[in-house]
Amino acid sequence: MLAIIQARSNSKRFKNKVLYPIQKKPLIEYVYKRVSKSNKIKKIIVSTSKNKSDNDLVNFLKKKKITYYRGSLNNVAQRLLHTATKYRSSYFVRISADSPLIDYKIINKAIGIKQSIKRKFDLITNTFPRSFPKGQSVEIMNTNTLKKNIKYFSKKQKEHVTLYFYMNSKNFTIKNFSQHKKKLENQAVDTKMDLKRILKKYKKKFL
Repeated sequence: MLAIIQARSNSKRFKNKVLYPIQKKPLIEYVYKRVSKSNKIKKIIVSTSKNKSDNDLVNFLKKKKITYYRGSLNNVAQRLLHTATKYRSSYFVRISADSPLIDYKIINKAIGIKQSIKRKFDLITNTFPRSFPKGQSVEIMNTNTLKKNIKYFSKKQKEHVTLYFYMNSKNFTIKNFSQHKKKLENQAVDTKMDLKRILKKYKKKFL
């Protein structure tokens, strides 16, 4: 299974957060290493933009010999589609780069569901409805479904890739998986305050 980590440096609320140092390592490195713990993931691509704002990110990825793809800055859906198409992947796991605590076991669960379903699906997710916290979101997308529908995406949907499918869920085969005990405390890094709070509670996980 291909995993695509979507990352860009021009976040309005926390500029350049993907390279923000945590225990002397950039945030993106924690995301990458946690995803790579999954033995069901065969290849990981960091999908970023061609914009010069992401040059430093790309330089870091080159230094660490992490495979990357550069595409549209704002049309994230197109960027992910082109990434998946380049690597000839019919499905891919979508992970956000704001998730330094992403649990590989959740990734494995999603892939396990995909492998156990005989019929084709459009999307496997743990966010519809959400019972996992932000920062633990895992989605497996059907590349062909994305290709067929991307032309209908609004500007907002191009940035928030799976939003179109959730808004039109009756037209697609969507499999949601959940956990019995809902734990919705935010673990995603959207702001510096998020990071400060996460470090205070989960500092040992960054050692």
